[in-house]
Amino acid sequence: MREMNEWTKQELEREIGGNEQTYLYLYTPMCGTCQMAKKMLTVVNELLPNLPLGQANLNFIPEKALEWEIESVPCLLSFEKGQVTEKIYAFHSVEYIYNKLKI
Repeated sequence: MREMNEWTKQELEREIGGNEQTYLYLYTPMCGTCQMAKKMLTVVNELLPNLPLGQANLNFIPEKALEWEIESVPCLLSFEKGQVTEKIYAFHSVEYIYNKLKI
């Protein structure tokens, strides 16, 4: 299985600003629900290998949490040309996430 890349602040700025469509998975290490959501996203990442998808520990980017108005984790952000277009907090199933992310 391919692992999602952990993006640093600089990488996420570059990826979000440089792509038409980008997805960023936000989590915290002690969150059990986050671990489950990450497993689902790992499967989706395998099915959609060209998907611009990264992850970031929200503890390391608190200013972004405020800027993006993150309410809780896990959270999957969808960006279009650098702007947040959707926030997904409920990871219902692999199929649900797959259908949300397939371009």
